[in-house]
Amino acid sequence: MLLEKIIFNIVAISFVIVIFIKIIKKNDTNYLSILLLGLIGIAICFFELNLGINVNTFFFILRYILSVIIPFIIIFIEFNGINFSEIISILKVHIFFKLGNSKKAKEELTNLVNKYPNSYLGHKLLAEIYEKEGGMRKAIDEYVKAIDLKKTDYKSYFKIAKLLNDLDKKDEAIEMLQNLLKSKPDSYEASILLGEILTEEERFKEAASVYQDAIKYRSYDFELYYNLGIVFTRLNDFQQAKEMYEKAAEINHLLYGANYNIALIALLQKELDQAEEYFEKCLYDDELEPIAYYNLAKIALIKGDKAKAITFLNKAIELDFSLLEKASKEKAFDYIKQYITVSARMEEKPKSEKKKTKLDKRAEMARIYLENTKELVDDIKENTNKQKFDERLNLIIDSDKLRKEQQLDEKDDASEKVQESINKQKEISDSNNE
Repeated sequence: MLLEKIIFNIVAISFVIVIFIKIIKKNDTNYLSILLLGLIGIAICFFELNLGINVNTFFFILRYILSVIIPFIIIFIEFNGINFSEIISILKVHIFFKLGNSKKAKEELTNLVNKYPNSYLGHKLLAEIYEKEGGMRKAIDEYVKAIDLKKTDYKSYFKIAKLLNDLDKKDEAIEMLQNLLKSKPDSYEASILLGEILTEEERFKEAASVYQDAIKYRSYDFELYYNLGIVFTRLNDFQQAKEMYEKAAEINHLLYGANYNIALIALLQKELDQAEEYFEKCLYDDELEPIAYYNLAKIALIKGDKAKAITFLNKAIELDFSLLEKASKEKAFDYIKQYITVSARMEEKPKSEKKKTKLDKRAEMARIYLENTKELVDDIKENTNKQKFDERLNLIIDSDKLRKEQQLDEKDDASEKVQESINKQKEISDSNNE
């Protein structure tokens, strides 16, 4: 047993010396705890030797764990390129996060990256802290350093692009996302964000290409089809837009915005039955219900169902009183305006404010675009009909004028002939008298 204790002390002291050298060389206090553990193990063995006793199994195992096994593991992992100090620092950071002390976590990470500039985890966690604090530029710098250390960190690529977009650096964000998708074409988040930015920049063809590529990897994602519908709407490719909205609504039956846009496109294409069907689907959505009833009233008028039109229009105004003013300006409702029974004194019901996502905002823009397009088409049709009427009226007037001119010419010709005849008769009479 004496030999075992001598061998133990030689090995343990060797490990302690190695750890001590690391403390001096790296000037890193994270190794002090390991040094202390090794000394505790040696102390246990020292007491055994001095007292001439053999401790129980527990202390025997403990001194080996503290003075041999732990130091050996640390030396081994560092030999394989893993920084033990970084592990300890990251562990401390997570403990600080759990305790809600982000300030201490930030300090620990700052010390870590200053001491070890090649700490990938240190830079990435520090970037996340800066991002939460609103320090977007500092966060970008740290994410860039993390990417330099790990080229396959696609999440950091996306984070940088998102922060650049938030800083209104659209072109830089687009370039970052395009590079990301070249390396990782199945990145759903990158496709969504890139399509969103391109749509906002009104680069609709490029946005459509991004969404179509993304669908190759997620063929059952309703949001991709819905986004494509929005983009095709803005490209005035209403048939393609309609097909995309239909696919989106097929996947997600509660996607009322898609149903509403399908109905508007059906109206543009004069498919009244389909428009009516999809507007009816929107009656289950609190936001779209009033305007859906409003459009159903229009369809009823076109179909000649005056009673239904009056019922739907009153229901629309009852749900959204602002539609009364809209209806009063539309010639389509001229014949039934007197049948509006909703009280003019009725106060408009306050609408519950719902925070809109970026998708909601783009969907609303597409909806407004379709509504404006429909109104424009109706105005053009009305103006065209008026122009045709004016042209026809002018043609009638011109024809009448021409007819009258011809009649006058005929009268003049007749008068001339009569006068010629009288003159000839007079000449004959004068000749006879001579």
